[in-house]
Amino acid sequence: MKASSAAETLYSIRDLAASFGVTPRALRFYEQQGLISPQRKGATRLYTAADRARLILILRGKRVGFSLAEIKEMLDLEATEHASRGHLESSIERFRARIEDLKRQRDDIDDAIGELEAGVVWMEERLNDRDPPEDIKRRARAFEALAAARLVQWSVGPPDQP
Repeated sequence: MKASSAAETLYSIRDLAASFGVTPRALRFYEQQGLISPQRKGATRLYTAADRARLILILRGKRVGFSLAEIKEMLDLEATEHASRGHLESSIERFRARIEDLKRQRDDIDDAIGELEAGVVWMEERLNDRDPPEDIKRRARAFEALAAARLVQWSVGPPDQP
């Protein structure tokens, strides 16, 4: 249920979960972890555009390997305009370390792709080696024809004796 007010659009837990391909349980878990804070109307959770934007950042952070604690810290930093210099420097250091980790992972993935592609080429070559040359195929067809003719001959009866 999307509810529209003059101020903003509100999303139900079901609508928000469906639009991001997550379960309502995941949204409740993110709420328990303090990552999102939906409004309440009785027992119903109503999510704002800000909650939606935070969910985008949460899912992106998870996709690149940040823990939920690290994601929460980043989200909290965003909410705090006046974070201390030390806190910001510490966050920058962690972000740079994570960037380096992701670059190493990308290199590992590129290496793995290269190895797999080389393996496919090797297997295709082995497969092609199993296909006999045309002269062998021709001789095999001739042998099969000769064998078939003899079988027909033998099935009719024993050869005549002079």
